[in-house]
Amino acid sequence: MAEHAAASQEELSDMGRTKTTPAMAGTDEGSSDLPNQVTSNGEEADAAPASEQAAEGLADEPEDYDAAADDEVDDASKDAARVTKRMSPVRLAAVWGVIAMVSLSGVGGWFGFRMYQSHQTQQQRELLIQVARQGALNLTTIDWQHADADIQRILDSATGTFYDDFSNRSKPFIDVVKKAQSKSVGTIIESGLESQSGSEAQVLVAVSVKTSNLGAAEQDLRHWRMRITVQKLGNDAKVSNVAFVL
Repeated sequence: MAEHAAASQEELSDMGRTKTTPAMAGTDEGSSDLPNQVTSNGEEADAAPASEQAAEGLADEPEDYDAAADDEVDDASKDAARVTKRMSPVRLAAVWGVIAMVSLSGVGGWFGFRMYQSHQTQQQRELLIQVARQGALNLTTIDWQHADADIQRILDSATGTFYDDFSNRSKPFIDVVKKAQSKSVGTIIESGLESQSGSEAQVLVAVSVKTSNLGAAEQDLRHWRMRITVQKLGNDAKVSNVAFVL
């Protein structure tokens, strides 16, 4: 009985050991795998933030690219602004130089034209007055010894109605001068432009005339005032009318 009990007890012990061994084995294996699992879990945990960081890095790359592009654009704009600022004084000086040249040319041309007009007007005035003075001298300076030439000189400086009238009366006048042996010498006292309209002007001329003839060797000095109308013909001018003014 005792042997049977002991055998039974051994069997029970063996069975207990047998049941305990797999559990323990599982426990050992689980124990041996646990660090691996922990390590794997830790790696996975480390890998997850790394992945997240990589994803965030990829997500941030466009922003960084845009920022870099904006920085480049800003730098280019600043460079362009600096170039513009550097070029602006030169361009401004060039523009003002051109404007000044054009303005000076315009002003110079205008003054030149005005001076030319003034010069032309002055020359024409002087010509008209000179022709009137010469006409007055021709009319008051006649010598019986060369009356034909003196009368012809008057006709050469005349035009219009005055030329026609004096030409018709020139021969009888020459005959009277020669017959009376008349001689007259005129002297211009003063003259001035009275009015001017277009190519025609009226000039007042004051003359003193000294005369002599066969009956009176020398006569008193006479003073006459004439209003002589002068007409410009091309580059020349001639007397077109003569009137005595009291």
